[in-house]
Amino acid sequence: MIEAKMKSVQCFSLSGLHQMAYKEWGEADNPNVLVCVHGVTRVSDDFDNLARALCKDYRVICPDVVGRGRSGKLRNPQLYRIPQYVSDMVTLLARVLANGERQTVDWVGTSMGGLIGMGLASLPDSPVAKLVLNDIGPTLDAVAVQRIGDYIGQEVRFPTFEIGAKFVRDVSTTFGEHTDAEWHKLAADVLRQEKEGYWVRHYDMGLALPFQSVTPESAKSDEAMLWAAYDAIKCPTLLVRGANSDLLSRETALSMTQRGPKAKLIEIPGVGHAPTFLHDDQIAIAKDFLLNH
Repeated sequence: MIEAKMKSVQCFSLSGLHQMAYKEWGEADNPNVLVCVHGVTRVSDDFDNLARALCKDYRVICPDVVGRGRSGKLRNPQLYRIPQYVSDMVTLLARVLANGERQTVDWVGTSMGGLIGMGLASLPDSPVAKLVLNDIGPTLDAVAVQRIGDYIGQEVRFPTFEIGAKFVRDVSTTFGEHTDAEWHKLAADVLRQEKEGYWVRHYDMGLALPFQSVTPESAKSDEAMLWAAYDAIKCPTLLVRGANSDLLSRETALSMTQRGPKAKLIEIPGVGHAPTFLHDDQIAIAKDFLLNH
C-alpha cells in the first residue's frame, strides 16, 4: 500500500514559533502539487484515500493545522483564526515549492480548510490555481456554528477507545453512511491515549476560545470579509455541498455559483456537513475537476 512521508515546517505567530506537521504523498519532484486541508476538529489523515488516488498525478501535501494532530500549539489560543492559518500555509508552500519550476498549487479544503483556501486564493498573486471547497462558504448558519463550537469545547476523556470511537461517531453522523471500518478510522485518526490510559481528542482545547468570543456584530463583519474574499477569487472553483448540510445553505451555495469565481456546484445526496471523500464516488468528483477542467 502506498504510504506518506511525515514532515514538518516551522511557522511563526505573534506569540512565537510553532511546528506544523504534514503528510507528503507521491514523488518529491512532481511539479504538480495538491494541498488538502481538513476541518476544524479533524486531521490530515482524513485525506488518505483521496491522496492515494491522486498521488500519481500530484505531489499531495496534507497538513495538520496548528493545534491539531501532530502539529504544535499556539501559545495564545486567540490566534486560532483564519489569518494565522493562511500565514502558516504560505510558510508551508514556501517549503514545498522551493526551487520548483511551478509556483502554483491546487487546493482541496473541507470546512475550515476551505475557508483557509478561500483566504489564500483571494490574495493578489495567489499560488492557488484550482480550488475545491468542501461544504463551506462565506455565509455560515449560526446554529450550526454554535453546534460545532460547543462540540470543540467539550473536554471529555474516555476510559476505552471503543467509548471514544462511539462519541466521535455519534457527533459525526452528518458525514453520511460509512462502514464500521471507516468509522473506526475516522475515530482513530482523532483520538490519542494519554499516559494515564484515558483516550482524548487530539487537539488543543484552546481552539474553542475564538468561537466563544464571537458576537453578532463580529459575525456580521466576518461574513462581509469572507464574501469580499470569495468575490476576489479568480481561479476555477468547485463547490461540493452535502445536500443535507446545516452549515452551508443551498441559498448560499447557489449565490456562490453566481458571483466571484462562479463556482461549479455539486451536491451529494444523503450527506450533511461534510462529505468525507473516503468513498470512490466522492473522490471521483474531486479527481475529475482537478484533472479534467
